Amino acid sequence: MQNTELTFNDLPQVVAQLRDEVMGMRALLIKQQEDSRKHQVRENRHKPMTVEEAAKYTRIPLGTLYMKLGDGTIPATKPGKRYVLYQDELDKWLEANRKNAVPLTADEENDAILSSHKRKPNKSSWHD
Repeated sequence: MQNTELTFNDLPQVVAQLRDEVMGMRALLIKQQEDSRKHQVRENRHKPMTVEEAAKYTRIPLGTLYMKLGDGTIPATKPGKRYVLYQDELDKWLEANRKNAVPLTADEENDAILSSHKRKPNKSSWHD
């Protein structure tokens, strides 16, 4: 744009020029996002692991891990004599059992509070 003083009559032309520039930037951003998605290789997180590998990955002692596997606390399969755990399932289990959970948004926190406090109806509002 030029560095001259704009008048009211110039406004439609300036707005049209700004719109064209914004649309051009938008098209470039969309193209860039599509290109990055094409080049992005997603890592397969559904990898089978042994109990030893899972203990190393989660940094949980081997004995504790076997105890939790035995009582079914940790998601795993046992097709034969040995347990098979999957990395993505371990990640979900670890996330679900966090003591310091991810902070809720204000709306989520409000919904949680409202759903946890159920009130008894007033007897005066009961109709026979």
